Amino acid sequence: MKKKITVIGIMSGTSLDGVDVAAVKFNIDQLNQFEILGTKTYAYNQSWKKKLSEAHHLSAYDFLKLHKEYGHYLGEIVLTFLEEFKISPDYISSHGHTIFHEPSSKFNFQLGDGAFIASTTQITTITDFRTLDIAFGGQGAPLVPIGDEWLFSDYDYCLNIGGIANISYKYNHQRIAFDICPANIVLNKLAQQVGFDFDNHGMIASKGKINHDLLNILNNLDFYSLSFPKSLGREWVEQIIFPILSQQKLSIDDQLATFSEHIAIQIASYTQSNGTLLITGGGAYNDYLISRIKYHSSSKVIIPTSEIIEFKEAIIFALLGLLRVLEKENTLASVTGATTNLCSGIVYLYH
Repeated sequence: MKKKITVIGIMSGTSLDGVDVAAVKFNIDQLNQFEILGTKTYAYNQSWKKKLSEAHHLSAYDFLKLHKEYGHYLGEIVLTFLEEFKISPDYISSHGHTIFHEPSSKFNFQLGDGAFIASTTQITTITDFRTLDIAFGGQGAPLVPIGDEWLFSDYDYCLNIGGIANISYKYNHQRIAFDICPANIVLNKLAQQVGFDFDNHGMIASKGKINHDLLNILNNLDFYSLSFPKSLGREWVEQIIFPILSQQKLSIDDQLATFSEHIAIQIASYTQSNGTLLITGGGAYNDYLISRIKYHSSSKVIIPTSEIIEFKEAIIFALLGLLRVLEKENTLASVTGATTNLCSGIVYLYH
C-alpha cells in the first residue's frame, strides 16, 4: 500500500443542512499528519429535505428504495466534487444519514447504500460504522472521538454543535465522549416556524427572554442525570423536547432564548476546568449561543477556521474509513460502551 492515501469523507447531519464532503490526504505511517485537499457542502433541495425528514414513516419497501436512491445521490455528489477539485481519491468513507438511532433496542439505520455509492463513483466505499458497535452492546455513537484522539488531541475538550451537541475529552487517561443535548435540531425547527431555515448568528434568540420555568423543566430531564456513555436521536427529541416546548405557549423568540440557555448550561456542566474548548459544527456560528457558553463555562473557547468548523466531522469520517481499510480500531469502547474496541464499517470493494 502506498504511503499517502486520499479519502473522501461524506457527512450528513440531523439538521439537514446538506452533504458535507471533505477530501483528506493521510500519511499512513503517521495518521495524525493530514492535508485537506478540498471541502464543500452540497445543500439539500426541498425534495431531499422532505424525503429525509419523512423517511422514518415509509413502508419497508419504499424505505429500501430510498436507501438505494440516496446512495446513488451521494455518489453523484462525490463525482461533482471530484470534477470540481480535480481529485482522484483512493477511497470514499460515508457516514450516511441517520434515520433510526435506538441503541437501547439494538437498532440503528444510516441511509445511503454504500454499494450504490461505489457503483456510481467506481471507487471503493466504506459505510455503516455504527452497527457492529451496537451489536457488541455499544451506543454506536458518537464515532467522531477517535478522530479527536488522532487529529485534535491538542485541545482539552472537542465539542461539536450540530443537530445534537456532543463532546469528547480524556477522563482517567481514556477518551470518553457522549451526546450532551439536542441543539440545532431544535433551534432550526423553531426558526422555521417564523420563516427562517435557521436562527442566523442567534439573532432571534438574542431578542427573546429566558423563561426560567421552561429552563428548569429542560434542565431536569432524566437524560441529563444518566452517566456516559449515552447518545440521543431524533426519536427522543420528537417524543420529549417538542411536546414540552409546544405546551409552554411562549413566543419563538423566548423559546429560542431559553433553549439556547439550556444548551449552554448543559455544555458548561462538562467544561468547568480551565482547559481549552474547541467548538465546531454549525453552532460555532451562533454568536448568541457561543456568548452564553462563554458566560457559563470556565474553559477557554476556541473557534477554529471555517474549514474545521464546517468539515471536522467529514474529515474524521475520512479517517474512520481509512482505519477500517487498514484494519485498525475505529470505535472506542470507552466512548460507546461496547464490550471492546472495534474495527467497524462495511467495505464495498471496487477494483
